[in-house]
Amino acid sequence: MRSLRTAVLLVAALSVAQAGAQGREPGVFPETAAKVAVVVDGKTGGILFDKNGTAPFPPASLAKILTAEILFEALASGELAPDAALPVSNHAWRTGGAPSRTATMFASVRSEVPVDALAQGLVVQAANDAAIIIAEGLGGSESAFAQRMTERAKALGMVDSRFVNATGLPAEGQEVTARDMAVLARHVRFAHPDRYALYAQPDFEWNKILQRNRNPLLGAKPGATGMATGFSPEGGYSIVGVVEGEGGRVTILALAGLDKEQTRIRETVSLADWAATAFEEKVVFPSAVPVAVAPVFGGTESSVPLVLEGDLVAMVPKHHADSVTAAVHYDTPLRAPIRKGDRIGTVELKIDDKFSLARDLHAGADVEEGTFSSRAADAVHELAFGWIRSL
Repeated sequence: MRSLRTAVLLVAALSVAQAGAQGREPGVFPETAAKVAVVVDGKTGGILFDKNGTAPFPPASLAKILTAEILFEALASGELAPDAALPVSNHAWRTGGAPSRTATMFASVRSEVPVDALAQGLVVQAANDAAIIIAEGLGGSESAFAQRMTERAKALGMVDSRFVNATGLPAEGQEVTARDMAVLARHVRFAHPDRYALYAQPDFEWNKILQRNRNPLLGAKPGATGMATGFSPEGGYSIVGVVEGEGGRVTILALAGLDKEQTRIRETVSLADWAATAFEEKVVFPSAVPVAVAPVFGGTESSVPLVLEGDLVAMVPKHHADSVTAAVHYDTPLRAPIRKGDRIGTVELKIDDKFSLARDLHAGADVEEGTFSSRAADAVHELAFGWIRSL
């Protein structure tokens, strides 16, 4: 089994920014009453704040963000026609409609509802009947659609989330994490910009009933454009928020474990304000400059430069630039031949020793296979190091 080689580099030493000890503000990260919270920069995907970001909690209505994502994908791919209408089953009506006394768009049982209206009911009103109607229309049954949700979540990089229904209503085995919900929100925001606009729509009318958008962040924070709130007895009050600011800045927030609605909004706004003022965008590693050099065994060259396909752009704390570090990870030994462009490993950025983002590193040059004598010498060198590592 090959070992993992890690090189640690101080970003401050690489001219990211100057941050002296004098005047340094105490604490890189703020406090929050949320039990779990993640703040992500929309452009780079970098994690700016993480408090228990991989701790599971019940999604409640946050699950409908994934239901909407699958609907948007189905419309984009042609799986579902924009002018289609889906039937309202007895299950959808009883579980999510008027008899359920939950968030509903009041779809009539045994009627058909246009997809456009279902999308608005799902996103604007967080309607449970809309979620179930969509699930049955795309999956045949809600349980089959829930399996599709879990598979789709994994494909999007939501590694710790599992879904049992399309609504987020209480069900055993259904859980998400703040990190995963931030990944989902970022994907929806940038992959479906036109459909995403529904999250900021102020109201929605169906069956002659006008209902307001259920997301209180829209009125509480200038620049807020989405997305959803939830509540469960186990997970408390939760939210996935998106705030857009100057220069195209997009901040994504996922919080849970809050005790009151008022606390949920206060903490979300506070973290959004902090993210907007505490960071600045920097080119940490230009694509033209090797990030590191890795030793190569059995080649005409003893090493290969590791480069990025493009500039590594990251959000760096304005007053804590020296809290940012970079680590290069790759499996060793690297064996010739190596072709320029081969993926070799990753460079990982951390803020105050907390993961922020990672990017792939590639070979910056070809390394041909060496002569028999050089390959034999390298093999002995590798064996010696392997022996030392095994002690």
